[in-house]
Amino acid sequence: MASESDTAPDDTPGEVLNPIDMADGFAVPGFDAVARLAAHSLRVPVVSLVLATGSAYWFSDDARSPHSPQALHPLYLEAARHGETQVVPDTNADERFGGVPLLTDLRTASMRFFASEPVYTLSGQHVGALCVMDYAPRDGLSEKEHDDLRDAAELAGTGLVLGSYLGRTDPVTQLPHRNAFFEDLRARQRSGAHRAWLIAIDVAPVSRFNAFIRAMGHAYADELMRDVAARIQVWMPEHTHLYQVGIHRFAAVLPDSPHAVDGAQMDELVHRLRQPFDCLGIPLTIQPGVGLLNLEVGELDGGDPLRLVMSATHAAQDSVRGWSVYEPAHDEQHRQEFFLVTELAAALNDRTELELHYQPRVELASGRCVAVEALARWRHPTLGAIPPGRFIPLAEQAGLMRTLTEWVLDHAIAQLGAWQRAGLALKLSLNVSSSDLGSELVERLRSAARRHDVALDALELEFTESTLLEHSDTTREHLAAIRALGIGIAIDDFGTGYSNLASLRQMPATSLKIDQSFVRAMEASRHDGAIVRAMTELARELGFRVVVEGVETAQIYAAVCGMACDEVQGFHIARPMPAGELPGWLALRDAAVG
Repeated sequence: MASESDTAPDDTPGEVLNPIDMADGFAVPGFDAVARLAAHSLRVPVVSLVLATGSAYWFSDDARSPHSPQALHPLYLEAARHGETQVVPDTNADERFGGVPLLTDLRTASMRFFASEPVYTLSGQHVGALCVMDYAPRDGLSEKEHDDLRDAAELAGTGLVLGSYLGRTDPVTQLPHRNAFFEDLRARQRSGAHRAWLIAIDVAPVSRFNAFIRAMGHAYADELMRDVAARIQVWMPEHTHLYQVGIHRFAAVLPDSPHAVDGAQMDELVHRLRQPFDCLGIPLTIQPGVGLLNLEVGELDGGDPLRLVMSATHAAQDSVRGWSVYEPAHDEQHRQEFFLVTELAAALNDRTELELHYQPRVELASGRCVAVEALARWRHPTLGAIPPGRFIPLAEQAGLMRTLTEWVLDHAIAQLGAWQRAGLALKLSLNVSSSDLGSELVERLRSAARRHDVALDALELEFTESTLLEHSDTTREHLAAIRALGIGIAIDDFGTGYSNLASLRQMPATSLKIDQSFVRAMEASRHDGAIVRAMTELARELGFRVVVEGVETAQIYAAVCGMACDEVQGFHIARPMPAGELPGWLALRDAAVG
């Protein structure tokens, strides 16, 4: 049988090394089987698994043997806390014992022979020792017996890891995990507590944490989590336990307090976490989010406080301060986003709710429309029109952007082919996200153009300024391959990123679109007018075709006409329109300009 030692002496020597915190009464899976094998192969009556924490599990094949000694002899703890094999042929002849028996109770004689083998987890962490004992002294262990003891210790380590997963402890950080968090929170509920402040810490957004793993490997991510946990624990109030409740998330129940959250303390925690980590010799800065939830403990029944506090950590990651208190509005927003993502996936599969609108681009010199920009629109059957500024970011986050881009490419190029066959000479501009800018994009474009009998030089792809500056060497290779097809490349939203002259010169772009936020502000601010004028002149000097978007009034149009600008786009020219309306608008435009 197996049981856990109730107590350990307070004055035992040795330092606790990375303890595994076992709950009372929790048995190590498979320990009985391991102990029976060790007892049989080594011909010993007593086997014990002793952890570095002082916890111990006992097995005996003899009813005389004690199962739960009141105190552990220092030799057990020395074996558990130091990763060395020990063999004591006769404890009576070893001066370290000083006449103190190794193991006694009222029914048995003391143990005379003792041997131990270190126990490690699968990741190589030393957590204790497997000990075997006999009533009679021995000469030692044979080579085969040494091998058998090592095999048994390895199996015991595997059982400890399994116990960690099934019980309360995370195997990487050795912190109690989510099950333990809820067990302890329910214990607080049973003790009569009515409210509690929960805190959760997200180490980084999911995409960024996955990038850590892709770039550095799981061992680096594991070490990072241990380092973050250690830094949080230095900050935590006394007698507060930290739990690992997700792959990259920690949580704790803060001490009872009638006051609101101390903002200065939260600022201090965020400041600590934003300092660079020297992880395995490689410095790294994380993007933490600290969320707080004032929980009514009675809501535990049927509720999920971790889900609620997670919405606060998500909001915190996007804030300057880095911490946030849960607000129901955040939670509702996340629910709506999840709903929209699932609906968007269905819309992309069904493809009856999505459509394309086209916004003209007019050449200043001639006044004629020379290009149109294809813009995705989504009309939900019950929610109505969903703004692109809402569903496009969701498509990016949910991994749906490639499917959406594929749909846009196919339908827009098909429409361009139909217009060309009807005699309309237009260029088509398509927005492409950073997730689409890869080597396969060239073949996707070539295939769509071939399918709809459209010349590739009638296409232009718009990339945001920030996209073009990501991974510059690889990006330039992909852009060069696109340009080799004859397709134009536009730098969209120029002025909102961090371009420098060197990077602009190296990009194989053909046109540059001045961001509309500057253009719209021109009427109210002469400074913004000066910025737009300077950017158009710079772009012209660098050899780009200059497009000014956001031209929404006659005054802005007149101002732009005096700048180094080639094309304009905006509501003053035309709003985005369905494909069927464009031929009529073009006819009116051509008639107006003669």
